[in-house]
Amino acid sequence: MTSAIDAALEDLVAEFDLLGANPEDWEERYRYVIELGRELTPLTDAERSEANKVRGCASQVWLVTEPQPDGTVRFRGDSDAHIVRGLVAILLRLYSGAAPADILAFDASVAFNQLGLSGALSTQRSNGLASMVARIRRDAEVLQTARP
Repeated sequence: MTSAIDAALEDLVAEFDLLGANPEDWEERYRYVIELGRELTPLTDAERSEANKVRGCASQVWLVTEPQPDGTVRFRGDSDAHIVRGLVAILLRLYSGAAPADILAFDASVAFNQLGLSGALSTQRSNGLASMVARIRRDAEVLQTARP
């Protein structure tokens, strides 16, 4: 069975593939990542709190985790940097609406390789992306443990 995360990844891979056959040429893909970030709904000033801040990112990144009645998790996020905001948007497309167990079973590094992000991001951005994924996984773990 395909999870919501796998389906979202397939969609993202198809979108990135439309941007050109050469994954080495990242100019168009960077523009697309930035565009994805522009589509995010901004967080409120109250949501841009220390509690929602993601540690380990050079840019400021905030993630809001909202458990849903059906057992899935909705994530919302924002960043003060354009490309990082786009990376947040990619993570939200992958993880938001998924069940905690699916989040924990998903290997984000495989997704980043399929999208070509692994080789295209600076070390600093890669570390920040890993910090965001770690935060999402930690929140999913807490929610999965808390469910009866």
